[in-house]
Amino acid sequence: MLAILRIIIAVIYCIIGSVAGILICLTSPRNPKHVMTFSHMYGKLSYVFGIKVVYRIPDYVKSAGSCVYVANHQNNYDMATMSNAVQPRTVTVGKRSLIWIPFFGQLYWLSGNILIDRANRSKAHNTISQVADQIKKRNISVWMFPEGTRSRGRGMLPFKTGAFHAAIAAGVPVIPVCVSTTEGRIKLNRWNNGVVIVEMLPAIDTSKYTREQVRELAEDCRQMMVRRVAELDQEVAEMDKKMGIKHH
Repeated sequence: MLAILRIIIAVIYCIIGSVAGILICLTSPRNPKHVMTFSHMYGKLSYVFGIKVVYRIPDYVKSAGSCVYVANHQNNYDMATMSNAVQPRTVTVGKRSLIWIPFFGQLYWLSGNILIDRANRSKAHNTISQVADQIKKRNISVWMFPEGTRSRGRGMLPFKTGAFHAAIAAGVPVIPVCVSTTEGRIKLNRWNNGVVIVEMLPAIDTSKYTREQVRELAEDCRQMMVRRVAELDQEVAEMDKKMGIKHH
């Protein structure tokens, strides 16, 4: 019963929020300020799903200039956990098919996010160049998922290099965003689903890497994130244990 109630509330919340967001975005379409506003709106879903999210965002991030955020992508609960970490003038990069999702897809595009056609490699590469140009011209940051798809409990998948190409081309740092494991830990019929930690790691200076070293940069970042997620999982396990929450 709790699961059904949560699903109903989440669906109604998303529809109403998205419709309202579309109307608001029509007053200044594609303005990057909208992305943080509505990302934080979706982040409120963590309360609906009984998740306590701990955000660790260093002060320097809040005052930093343009950068490329790279985050691990686990499942649909990412929208309820990491969305509140999105910073001002940050847009995300997602697959073009998102636009066909009723209400959400239209808001995603109107709020200023970037859509890429992953099925067409030449268009995708051109989009990465455009992303770098947009970072420099519009003084924005971009949020990307270098795994390219949801990992769904398979561990952190190999990183694609697009985000890192964009960072090097734009001359901006990469900031890794680590989210503790949620796959298999969130039960819709359980009132309290424990803690999820979202932590931003120190910025990686991309000026130390050439375009020929982009795969090295991607792998260095991935290994750093794999280690940190494992540490966050241990910390979460202790916090959940204290709250009497058992994950099976």
